[in-house]
Amino acid sequence: MRASGLVLVATFLALTACDRGSHPELVGRSAPDFTVVDSQRTVSLHDYKGKIVVLNFWASWCAPCIEELPSLIQMQHDLRDRVTVLAVATDQDPNAYARFIRDHNVDLITVNDQAQKSNAEYGTWGWPETYIIDRKGIVRRKFIGPVEWTNPAIVSYLEKLRTES
Repeated sequence: MRASGLVLVATFLALTACDRGSHPELVGRSAPDFTVVDSQRTVSLHDYKGKIVVLNFWASWCAPCIEELPSLIQMQHDLRDRVTVLAVATDQDPNAYARFIRDHNVDLITVNDQAQKSNAEYGTWGWPETYIIDRKGIVRRKFIGPVEWTNPAIVSYLEKLRTES
């Protein structure tokens, strides 16, 4: 009876301890490289090796993406040469993307991956989703959903990464 109880408890703990969301698959690994070409520019992740990159997947029709955009832009302005925001849109309509960039004065490095190949490399299908990549090209953190990028804890984390790498 006691042995079967221990087996039951061990089985329960093993099953409930498996939380894939607590440590995303890419964290601690090399960031998948990609190149996106749209009508305005070509962007390759490997061009930013040696820099702290905030890789943000978003869409112009995504309300949470729009919610976080002002703080993402402000953080990029505040940390200028210390952090690079790379915003990859996943809009199916290139005109809607271009109109959004123009109407919202988005001055981040942004490119539209209409084919959604870059986000597929990251297993990202919901927006916004953001990866922090260190200067060695290692994914250090993943954020799902909108983030307040000017939050002192996040800014401090990004600054700390810069001195670590």
